[in-house]
Amino acid sequence: MPPNHRRVTGLSGNEVYCLNKLGLRAGQLCVGNSVVAIGLAGGLGAGLSTLGGGEVTQITQLVHSGRMNAFNRMMDEAKTYGGAGVTGVSFDMINHGGNLEFITIGSTIHAPEGSPDAMQFSTAADAQELYCQLDAEFQPLHFVFGNVAYSIGLGNSVAGAFTQLARGEVAQYTQIFDTTRHLALTRIMDGARQYGANAVIGIQTTITSLLGAQEMMMVGTASKHAGYGASDQIATSDMTNEEMWNMINLGYLPLRLVMGVSVYSLGLKGGILSSLQSLGGGEVQGLTELLYEAREKALARIEQDADRFGADEVIGVKTRVYDLGGGLVEFLAIGTAVKKIAGVKTKSDTLPPQAIIQDRETFVDSFTTTNVGSGARKESARRTQGGPISIVIFLFFIVFYLFRIFSLSHILH
Repeated sequence: MPPNHRRVTGLSGNEVYCLNKLGLRAGQLCVGNSVVAIGLAGGLGAGLSTLGGGEVTQITQLVHSGRMNAFNRMMDEAKTYGGAGVTGVSFDMINHGGNLEFITIGSTIHAPEGSPDAMQFSTAADAQELYCQLDAEFQPLHFVFGNVAYSIGLGNSVAGAFTQLARGEVAQYTQIFDTTRHLALTRIMDGARQYGANAVIGIQTTITSLLGAQEMMMVGTASKHAGYGASDQIATSDMTNEEMWNMINLGYLPLRLVMGVSVYSLGLKGGILSSLQSLGGGEVQGLTELLYEAREKALARIEQDADRFGADEVIGVKTRVYDLGGGLVEFLAIGTAVKKIAGVKTKSDTLPPQAIIQDRETFVDSFTTTNVGSGARKESARRTQGGPISIVIFLFFIVFYLFRIFSLSHILH
């Protein structure tokens, strides 16, 4: 059935104002959805992949196809309205008794009355961010995303558990997390190439627990900027569009979203000493030193990436610490490497206030606004990955029972 809500938009007053300054008009709210089930065969395959560690391809492909179907249906709806573009494209996901519903939402925008109104682009940016993009000389082309589902796995947990007995970085875990996190970035860049873009800007990264694994997803806007010249490289940036406008105004272009990952273990001896120090109160020196070393290692890797891409500096670095359980912590650092380029500038000297004002939420649903911050991430990580210490305990009991069976067999003979 064709949609008929032709006067309903998801754009705020500030967004409508910004569109008006661009000579555009607010359009209709559009929605697309897709409900998927992993199925028995897929569930068994995903379970085996989870045990093996690394990417869980069945889950990656399942959620990718579900989101892509939802996006395509939203775009089909948008085309019935004849909009010039779709702005504020975003994903949502709802679990319906084991079936996952993927939802894509966006709002059409229209050219001025009397102008051609054929669909030209889609963007993850809302209309305020779109104003910043266009004033910074970025031409939006297409909404893109990249995702990867991953797990430490049983095999890697066993190998890493013995390494974990010693204090320091656990190379097996660091490699898994570093590889999978960069897979999401590689895939969003591959998506941008399909549309002739030379940059993906405004990248937003989310990490969630999904079907017994962890999923990392990046969404952004494939775009073009003349400042990159004839380079075949795809620039990536997780700066907000307002931040990016400021850097363009100063003559800097984003080069690459850079990440540094380090997984550390306090070690058996260090864990015992830290526990004793915790009982006495005061600074827990072992844990202090561990977290400091992990941060330094991750930040050093970001700097190495920035040097590799010829950047002047890395800005907007954000850091996250994830408790993986069993005395393991992952430290993640993420930012954008930038470089000053001659001739790069914004169209305007200043942004209007309406382009930077953050809209205040006026509808609060207590059922959906529960704090799901670091505490929830920690618990989900523990449930999903399982502590390597539990693997060691499991192996201990296996060895114990094998020893008992061997002893009993020896007595009977």
